[in-house]
Amino acid sequence: MDNLTVTSIMDVMRTFLPYNTSVAVSDSEKFIYYQPSKLVDLQIRPGETFKTGGVTGKAISEKHTVSEYIDSEVYGTPYYAMAVPLFNDDQVIGAVTTIFPAKPSPISTNFFTIKSEDCWYPIPYKDVIYLEAESRKTKVQAVNRDGYHKMNLTELEFLLPVDHFIRVHRSYIVNVNFIQEIQPDSHSTFLLIMKDKMKIPVSQTYSSLFRKSLNY
Repeated sequence: MDNLTVTSIMDVMRTFLPYNTSVAVSDSEKFIYYQPSKLVDLQIRPGETFKTGGVTGKAISEKHTVSEYIDSEVYGTPYYAMAVPLFNDDQVIGAVTTIFPAKPSPISTNFFTIKSEDCWYPIPYKDVIYLEAESRKTKVQAVNRDGYHKMNLTELEFLLPVDHFIRVHRSYIVNVNFIQEIQPDSHSTFLLIMKDKMKIPVSQTYSSLFRKSLNY
């Protein structure tokens, strides 16, 4: 894929991303595209190789999605990033990395507010079972209530405490405290049985990260 094609595709994709997202695209050795946001700019230049400690090189070498907080020693400013490797058959040919301002501490807030019918309800993080992408909003399933949040799944992933929540699919984030059972589903994928009996797939993209996060 040439640079012009990448630029054209990413210009379209940015309309689906949160406004505060910087985006980098790389091949297997170097960055080939970078667009900063107004809130965070790592000053990456196309043609630069990956810096040690960043998520892009790690996602490519480990062949799975990497989502981490990176301190200021790497690019001079703290930030939170998620890198997703790009495959051609079984070979990694590059990655797309989304970059956000430093992720807030989980203790800075412990709830968010969802809308159900014509009312709003504060929901503690600890009561959220899973989140599901629906169009540009997110369905939130909690212990005693469900409703919708105006942010999309990627925006909420940035806010949720990483010690309890993990993305398992492009359409799902789960609270690991509500996983009742993990079943093998197909090659390198799993099926989660939640405590409310909901069945949620773990896609191949997130399966390695999921296993690593749950230490098995």
